[in-house]
Amino acid sequence: MNLIMSRLSLVFVAGCFGALWNSLAVWLFGWLGIAPALGVHIAPALTPAFLYPRLVWGGLWGLLFLVPLGRLSWPAKGVIFSLGPTLVQLFIVFPLQAHKGVLGLQLGYLTPLLVVFYNAVWGWTAGFWLQRAHYR
Repeated sequence: MNLIMSRLSLVFVAGCFGALWNSLAVWLFGWLGIAPALGVHIAPALTPAFLYPRLVWGGLWGLLFLVPLGRLSWPAKGVIFSLGPTLVQLFIVFPLQAHKGVLGLQLGYLTPLLVVFYNAVWGWTAGFWLQRAHYR
């Protein structure tokens, strides 16, 4: 039981850590004007209302790290697992909740590319956390 709880809490925290860096990347690209320069209208303020739900969802997505995926490094697994939240964002959140069209194209034509990048940041940093924690 202790091993199960330890693994659950470690992957959840890794997902939260990844979500923190993902959120900082989204905010920084907006703040620096990178996203707007690419024609993507995503530039959130760094507020608790922006950050908190992203941390919780990031932690929940971190549970994907419980799925065995061969001998890849943890950061590489994280980048692969980042395809899950990417697909949800592009095909569920943007069109059905945010009403920004499939792939969020109403936010700009390069929106899908930035979403893939931002979520890869989540996956890589979550995997890095697990690697540094010597997770097995």
